[in-house]
Amino acid sequence: MAKKRPQTKAGKQQLKDGEIPVVGAREPCPCGSGRRYKACHGRAAAQAVTELVHRPFEGLAGECDWVALRELVPAATVELTLKGGLPEGVPSVTLATVLPMAWPALRRDDGSVLLALQNDTSSGDLSRDLADTLQRAREVEPGTPVTARRVPADGPRLQGLLDPEAAFEPVVHTGFEFWVPDAENATPEVSASLERANAAAIPTVLLSGVDAAYWCETPEKNHLRWVMPHPEEQLLDALARLHAAGTSSLGENTRLVGSFRAHGLVVPVWDLPTSMGAEACEKPAVAFAERLATALASDAPLTAEERRARGGLTNRQVTLS
Repeated sequence: MAKKRPQTKAGKQQLKDGEIPVVGAREPCPCGSGRRYKACHGRAAAQAVTELVHRPFEGLAGECDWVALRELVPAATVELTLKGGLPEGVPSVTLATVLPMAWPALRRDDGSVLLALQNDTSSGDLSRDLADTLQRAREVEPGTPVTARRVPADGPRLQGLLDPEAAFEPVVHTGFEFWVPDAENATPEVSASLERANAAAIPTVLLSGVDAAYWCETPEKNHLRWVMPHPEEQLLDALARLHAAGTSSLGENTRLVGSFRAHGLVVPVWDLPTSMGAEACEKPAVAFAERLATALASDAPLTAEERRARGGLTNRQVTLS
């Protein structure tokens, strides 16, 4: 017969949820229940850390560009604006796609902070992971990289640290020279990392006429990858209407080939001929945005042809995150 679990003494005061500290998983829970922490309040804490947040950048200015820089763009930076201004000794905070040696963040010798977006994270909430790294980067000594760690479940998120009214304006670079102000005097490790990163970078350009649309060049063909903020089902319906009508392309020899799904948003992708550069995409993209707006406004049921087009688009959708 299994032993009965010892009962909590009646006179022992039990703590409220907000007062319960974190202890070891096998230690008695501080709430006074008599159970181990991992089987009591530690269970909720563990779930909070691992639970996936599907739209971690929701509510931030430039959500679509956050997704693009996380998943699609090799080399880019954005100047971030903090709520309440910059702390003393930190002249700037810059978001970067990646940093040398896959550092989560770096505080430069002048006190400025570089925060990397494309690193692996320890929890299911990318916003909370990045906020924790950002806070630690502001506090380390200048000239120090920030290492990864497991993030507390009750830590702040980017939405609580960044100014929601500030513009989010990505600058796309041809390489990663922004890592160091003086590349000639960089350490051998940083120089080697810089060389490898530059060799692997795909030429990418942010279009100016529409939001969050990124042209990129590959050896066989070029592509346009456009992160869109619309609800997935509504967007797929609209794309299907245009595809069935033969108006989903960006011009001659271009084709809407499918989409990515990333961080709760949909990213339609077009194949382009190698002769079509970023500048040549500008006018067709603006014209497509107008056609898409009309299709999004329609609430008519899909026709049989449109349903077939939607099925084809759905079958060619790849989830990145």
